[in-house]
Amino acid sequence: MKKLPTVTDKPIDGILKSVGMTLVSTVGGASGPLYGTAFMRSGMAVKGKEELDADDISKIFDAAIEGIVSRGKATTGEKTMLDAIVPGKDAYNAAIADGKSITEALAAAEEAGWKGVEYTKSIIATKGRASYLGERSIGFQDPGATSITYMIQAAKEAGEQAGK
Repeated sequence: MKKLPTVTDKPIDGILKSVGMTLVSTVGGASGPLYGTAFMRSGMAVKGKEELDADDISKIFDAAIEGIVSRGKATTGEKTMLDAIVPGKDAYNAAIADGKSITEALAAAEEAGWKGVEYTKSIIATKGRASYLGERSIGFQDPGATSITYMIQAAKEAGEQAGK
């Protein structure tokens, strides 16, 4: 929050890069580098943009996922944030293809994300600290899947406020 005033005059890619750098340097564990990479890659995907359209948001999803996969060496089905963001991206793209607005598509992405969070309760963690629990991780939702879905929710709410 302290850094927000320093990026208000920057293009979207600069804001995303700043968020990413802040996360990498301040958030401990695997989350900081994973989210930081996701944000920095997202910034590269929309370089020079002052406003985002539906295709740009799809590019952000793709870049974030690519960054998470690259940094975390994970895939869906391993009880990670990918179990929420990948179905979220797919739902977003499907809604846009069906002629929905950006906000409606983000609402679909959020719904798919929450379903992904629920799915993580049914599988064994194979990445991160939760993997040490083995079968005992069943029944608990993945915190990365949860937090990334909150990010999708925040994007949807920003779209609602902007009237998109």
